[in-house]
Amino acid sequence: MHIEDGILQPSWWVSWYAVTVAFVVPGLRQIRQRIKDNLYYKPFLAMVGVAVFVISAMHLPVPVTGSCSHPCGTPLAAIVVGPFATVVISVIVLFFQAVFFAHGGITTIGANTISMGLAGGFAGYFCWRLLRNISPVWFAAGIAGFVGDLATYLVAALELALNVNGGNIPFFKQWMLFFLGYGPTQLPLAILEGIFTAVVLQVMLTRRPDLLPGVAPVRKAVSGQPAVNN
Repeated sequence: MHIEDGILQPSWWVSWYAVTVAFVVPGLRQIRQRIKDNLYYKPFLAMVGVAVFVISAMHLPVPVTGSCSHPCGTPLAAIVVGPFATVVISVIVLFFQAVFFAHGGITTIGANTISMGLAGGFAGYFCWRLLRNISPVWFAAGIAGFVGDLATYLVAALELALNVNGGNIPFFKQWMLFFLGYGPTQLPLAILEGIFTAVVLQVMLTRRPDLLPGVAPVRKAVSGQPAVNN
């Protein structure tokens, strides 16, 4: 997914930067508000950022020029810290990966954020919200991880197809060819990411339900103590 410098035309990487900014601004506002409401949110956000950095740094080569295949971690991040905050995390992660590991590029941070942070994060988050009240937590989280991972690469393929559109190959076919280029490595990675997301969310719900507000049930008052909403 990490598209490298020199792959996208200037008009496209500038456009993807503009879209990214439109999501980063409300993301920063959301982060500031949550830090005010909960002092534990800031270190927790940093921990999630480190997790996304490590997970998305494990890349594999693919037959798609100037790109690679890897798990994302953003569906999980979107569930636990919010989708807009995940976009902010993705920008920071992609910047440090590009600068220190030559993984991706500076000009393509916007495009890579759109695919990994926006598409992957929001797709996973919406799947989670859709399924969490009608299915077990592990199932909702697993589907979120799987769908978010594939959404990341579907959008990355779209970005590459838009960049080279105008050839003899019809646009949709061109898009699917790029997407299929990720298929041999990304499909098993998406399944693994789904399993990983399911396990992590289930463990969090069991051991630290306070980190998942709105997911854990409300504890009933005991011996005159007030009820606690985890």
